[in-house]
Amino acid sequence: MSRQKQNIVIAGGGSTYTAGIVTMLLDNYENFPIASIKLYDNLEERQTRVAKACEIIVSERYPEIKFSYTTDPVEAFKNVDFVMAQLRVGLFAMRELDEKIPFKHGVIGQETCGPGGIAYGLRTIGPLIEIIDYMEKYSPKAWMLNYSNPAAIVAEACRILRPDARVINICDMPVCLEEIFARILGLNSRKDFDVRYYGLNHFGWWTQIRDHEGNDLMPRLMEYVKENGYEEYTPQGQHKESSWLETMRAAKDLYAMDPTKLWNTYLKYYLMAPETVEHSDHNYTRANEIMDRREKDTREECERIVAAGTAKDTWFASNEHAQFIVDLACALAFNTKERFLLIVPNNGAIANFPDDAMVEIPCIVGKDQYEPLSIGNIPTFQKGLMEQQIASEKLAVEAWIEGSYQKLWQSFMMNKSVPSAKIAKEILDDMIEANKDFWPELH
Repeated sequence: MSRQKQNIVIAGGGSTYTAGIVTMLLDNYENFPIASIKLYDNLEERQTRVAKACEIIVSERYPEIKFSYTTDPVEAFKNVDFVMAQLRVGLFAMRELDEKIPFKHGVIGQETCGPGGIAYGLRTIGPLIEIIDYMEKYSPKAWMLNYSNPAAIVAEACRILRPDARVINICDMPVCLEEIFARILGLNSRKDFDVRYYGLNHFGWWTQIRDHEGNDLMPRLMEYVKENGYEEYTPQGQHKESSWLETMRAAKDLYAMDPTKLWNTYLKYYLMAPETVEHSDHNYTRANEIMDRREKDTREECERIVAAGTAKDTWFASNEHAQFIVDLACALAFNTKERFLLIVPNNGAIANFPDDAMVEIPCIVGKDQYEPLSIGNIPTFQKGLMEQQIASEKLAVEAWIEGSYQKLWQSFMMNKSVPSAKIAKEILDDMIEANKDFWPELH
């Protein structure tokens, strides 16, 4: 049976990830046929640079696909099947402040965790809700696949403000780690096994990994992680920024805290915060690494493609980030019944956790629907950590909705990475000044 061609809009078209997503869409054309690809961004110059290169990539491989780019929301969101949202509100300049302001106060500076993650979340809520509204107005049957960070806060805002919207919130970090697991095990990819996992976004644990014959792969992985963390001694593992390698090594220390599970590496920012602050370069953070490498390399490659008039020798390629998105869209459109880790309302999936928490758990995805898998009860240790973190996230969203300084201060206080109410207030006051062009006015 032939599959109907899909119409895609990538919101955040100027992103450094866009060319990889477009490439992945083309690589999967046989399974996920496409009629049109549109890019949408509110920053015209930034998007145009990426879009002109993507236009060449598409025309050389599938000239029958209609490709366009725009800053007009009506043009962008009319007659589409999928919105792939990857917003970075404030760009890397604001990410740099998200990371460096907390460091000034001796607190972890990170894009999605701690005060920096809360700051980024409050910048993202308004623009994302605006895009949901455009989608519902101009393409009410479309799905939004949202992987805008910080996914936990953004997902909670969607749950409250647009509870009936056709939005699925996702994150590629577990996917990236599962690809590392596959390489450690000598398998072709993460698709060679099925996982059981629970937690919040950037705050979770693998409890089971089995191959398709039912063989338990966890003992082999645990033996490796106990000695090496998630550090790989392969080309893929070694050609990474220093901060990334340090994070992979930290998995060894996290594993020691509960050796019955495998940990999402982001938990180091909460449970190893002082050590992480001590060993971090407060003047040259992850944002600086990305600006000097991925952002610079992407800009130069786009300009080179446009100047040459061809993309035949480009280094732009598919990656885990893009593959996950395309596979999910394929499941929703064509009923593949594939298993994905999604960020969804708990609604009893974790039996001893609040129903209104946005949890990250395995779901079976079919035509226009997803079905969360039952997790059952979780241990006291994980439950307690998750309850504290979900409280911080909920307070942040409530603060944005109500314009409440008090609740945002409480959100900072509740976050495990912040050591005291006094320091929480100092960071918050600095963050308010830095985000005055993005946050609602607080009172």
